[in-house]
Amino acid sequence: MAAYPPVCDFGWKAPEFSLPATDGKTYSLQDIAGPNGLLIMYICNHCPYVISIADKLVRDGKALQGLGIGVAAICSNDADEYPDDSFENMVKFAAENGFTFPYLHDESQAVAKAYGAVCTPDFFGFNKDFELQFRGRLDASGRNPGPDDTPRELFEAMKQVAETGKGPADQIGSMGCSIKWKAG
Repeated sequence: MAAYPPVCDFGWKAPEFSLPATDGKTYSLQDIAGPNGLLIMYICNHCPYVISIADKLVRDGKALQGLGIGVAAICSNDADEYPDDSFENMVKFAAENGFTFPYLHDESQAVAKAYGAVCTPDFFGFNKDFELQFRGRLDASGRNPGPDDTPRELFEAMKQVAETGKGPADQIGSMGCSIKWKAG
């Protein structure tokens, strides 16, 4: 069943974190941030919504990095119940898709809870002061990828954040599989 995150809470501050990545390093919020902002993407390896846009995540991640936006993806799913989302499979997924950004493992799920992540994919776009400016979708793709000429909502919003520090007033929320929370 699809899950939908809430509308952007403009100005909400990004919570700190320190998480291991598939490249063997550990990253904090400051390690990832770019001079013009930061994009945190909650994704996983098995979600059809994520799989359908993986190439677009890489395309837009690279483009945003070029605009001074730091980019990272986080997997917070319960890997015991969903072994496709294990750290080992995260390493494979990042390599297979050519990620140019860190892919972080939130095994305890504490970071996802602090951010209020709801689904995969779930996007959090911050300005250079770590103030939330975007909580929308990548584009109109769903379980199936949209055409190549689909408007790039995430990219355009984060480009605006890089240039002005402010996100667009009108945003369409993302949609995807719910975060797979641990029992208890």
